[in-house]
Amino acid sequence: MNPMPTTTDFAAMHDARSTFVMANAWDAGSAAVLEAAGIVAIGTTSAGVAYSRALPDYEGALGFEEALEATQRIVEAVSVPVSMDSENGYAHDPTQVYDNLLRIAATGVAGASIEDYTGDADNPHYALALAADRVRAAKAAVADQVGFVLTARSECVLTGQPDGLGQAIARVNAYAEAGADCVFVPGIRELAELKSLLAAVDVPVSVLIGLNSEALNVASLKALGVARISIGGSLARASLGLVRRAAREMLDHGTFSFAADQIPDAELCAFFSGATGD
Repeated sequence: MNPMPTTTDFAAMHDARSTFVMANAWDAGSAAVLEAAGIVAIGTTSAGVAYSRALPDYEGALGFEEALEATQRIVEAVSVPVSMDSENGYAHDPTQVYDNLLRIAATGVAGASIEDYTGDADNPHYALALAADRVRAAKAAVADQVGFVLTARSECVLTGQPDGLGQAIARVNAYAEAGADCVFVPGIRELAELKSLLAAVDVPVSVLIGLNSEALNVASLKALGVARISIGGSLARASLGLVRRAAREMLDHGTFSFAADQIPDAELCAFFSGATGD
């Protein structure tokens, strides 16, 4: 593959606030196909990596070593910037977050995200001061990586907290003060909510699409000045949806129409050998 781009390329994409799509891959193959299709940046999806190992998402089932290995393979498979979905930093304590971010940066990623979800459904969010300290520790770990984009996520909307958007806005502003370069509030589905978020923060904003909101599309988000669009685990879930539909078709109807959309084996072999035939 081509040499990896510098992190400054990724940072410049955010600073331009011209709305680029960062599609999320779960393995090296999906990342390479996305890049070849024209995707300019790849995010990993912890959900997709978990699913590929028959593990649940959002329950801490995916271990740090597995996530790190998947990220390393993705980085090595593409030449566009890669950002790791590093969940909660795979640690609670800021010191361990720092250590883990050092290892994440060593994979060659151009960015990473850290969220404030604890993994405990009964106590889902770190106290704000601790959450900000965790962001501060993550930022310190990548301080020598010029242009490294640290994205801080607040999960208050996604976990259904009372006044989730208001809580999330207060939190991401604290994270920006702690050093986050980009902020992210997954779970927003309405343009009005997104406008409130954008009006309240100064750093670039990343928005999740793929949760069945017709209002959120590239054109509408570009008009608002959103910096980045990601799709989270939606592509991985859609792929597994295809597998389930194919299984039902074979068992219920004895037909194989799903195969019409496959990429031919010879084409994939040529592509993955580095000879696309272009």
